[in-house]
Amino acid sequence: MKFSKFISYFFHPINFPIIGTILYFLLIPEYIFKPQEHIIIIVILIGTYLFPLFLLVLLKYFKMIDSYHMVSIEERKFPTLLFISISFILGNWLYKSNVVDILSLFYFGYGLVLIFSYLMLYFKLKISLHTAAIGGLIGFLFHFSYYYKLNLIILLSLLFLISGLIASSRLRLQAHKTREVILGFILGIISQFMVYFIYYII
Repeated sequence: MKFSKFISYFFHPINFPIIGTILYFLLIPEYIFKPQEHIIIIVILIGTYLFPLFLLVLLKYFKMIDSYHMVSIEERKFPTLLFISISFILGNWLYKSNVVDILSLFYFGYGLVLIFSYLMLYFKLKISLHTAAIGGLIGFLFHFSYYYKLNLIILLSLLFLISGLIASSRLRLQAHKTREVILGFILGIISQFMVYFIYYII
């Protein structure tokens, strides 16, 4: 049980945007001006990690949520809307930079899966944001590797193994039903493919 809690906290959805961003800059074969790269990482760190973390602490302090994992359906609604806004704001900013437009798709994809997540709350379905987050990262790396013609099979295999650990941990903690864990993972991947397909058509 302690190991499952560790996995859930270590691979919390809030960590994946910055993980994906760092992987992007480590793997991209093109040269990007380093000061620009550092600015992007700092802005994303503040926008997707520090600010949401501060907000989650406030929400918990004022008892608007019982847990940082937002267990109940009602306590998920406002934070999900906030994360949707952050994802699309950052995605739009990155896209307009004309330097890291592929990275912008990562955030548009996360915004899309969060929209799916929010809509499903009204059907009393609480998909796993943990598996949606790693599914989104895997989906992004698939089209990233296709776009730049990179062989990322080892990294993707490792992420699939980690996704299994995350899924089993969420189930062991009884945070989700099996269908919610699977649906989160599938929607995470599909959302990334959808935004890449739209980008490719445009």
